[in-house]
Amino acid sequence: MKTHKIAAIPGDGIGKEVVAAGLRVLEACATRDGNFTVDVENFPWGSDFYKANGVLMPERGIDELKAFDAIYFGAVGAPDVPDHLTLWGLRLAICQPFDQYANVRPTRILPGIESPLRGVTAEDLDWVIVRENSEGEYAGQGGRSHRGLPEEVATEVSIFTRAGVSRIMRFAFQLAQSRPRKLLTVVTKSNAQRHGMVLWDEIAREVASGFPDVTWDKMLVDAMTVRMTLNPRSLDTIVATNLHADILSDLAAALAGSIGIAPTANLNPEGRFPSMFEPIHGSAFDITGKGIANPVGTFWSAVMMLEHLGEPAAAARLMRAIERVTADPALHTPDLRGNATTDMVTDAICAAILGDNE
Repeated sequence: MKTHKIAAIPGDGIGKEVVAAGLRVLEACATRDGNFTVDVENFPWGSDFYKANGVLMPERGIDELKAFDAIYFGAVGAPDVPDHLTLWGLRLAICQPFDQYANVRPTRILPGIESPLRGVTAEDLDWVIVRENSEGEYAGQGGRSHRGLPEEVATEVSIFTRAGVSRIMRFAFQLAQSRPRKLLTVVTKSNAQRHGMVLWDEIAREVASGFPDVTWDKMLVDAMTVRMTLNPRSLDTIVATNLHADILSDLAAALAGSIGIAPTANLNPEGRFPSMFEPIHGSAFDITGKGIANPVGTFWSAVMMLEHLGEPAAAARLMRAIERVTADPALHTPDLRGNATTDMVTDAICAAILGDNE
């Protein structure tokens, strides 16, 4: 029997609640499958750790994580800690050293959930957004000088390398090739950003020549928001820069019904380092401790983690359980205009997994 070593980092706010729910669901998956177990170690890193120790995670924290097969992450951020400290002190401090350069965010309208777009159904909105996750606008290059003076300067330098753009473009074309529609949209802003974004355009054309069976087109990011809203059926696989895909994937989640249902995989596709799986919502301190956080995004992230760990049957079973539960309006949390609690949804998912005989 295989054992998968999972590092659980609940983090802050509702991250603690939804990761706890996700670990219950993973145990149910392992019990029902019978061919693998999960060995979980919890790490108490996040804003509380920062307040006690002055860092979001220990200096050798990244070395501790190398021994794991995957990382299950909740959220990071607290009202009384600056956001740039929490993001760079924990999440990006894991993504970048582990070269998790492919951020994959599937979005579709799940059974029982209505899109805010009138008349749009699951057949119309079924996307995967691929986000370059290692450089671009979040490369961390820049600085500030003359602080506090009238002539203060702050720079944020976007870094685009041929190696970085080429590998994410190949990843996106391969993903599009694996999907039934074999359709890819490349998103840039090359009319205004005439260096890095033009490089994206050029590399897209180069990589496309190796995928003659994939139909692809190019959109400017501002026009892309219009297309996502007015013509969702025209899209399938989408690739964009770190910043652009970050924004577009939040819009995508809202169009599919709620940011609470949206998952993420931060992948090191070559497997040299552990990959990390997390819901895309934040720490949501406005609902922390109320027991009403939607755990579906965390469960869907677990689907992606099981697929990555080589457990396709368990992943498919969990996805069926999610769809069976979302189909019942009585199990919708407040973000979906329902009254269900986190525990109610988790209990129902576990029961669906254990009772699945497909």
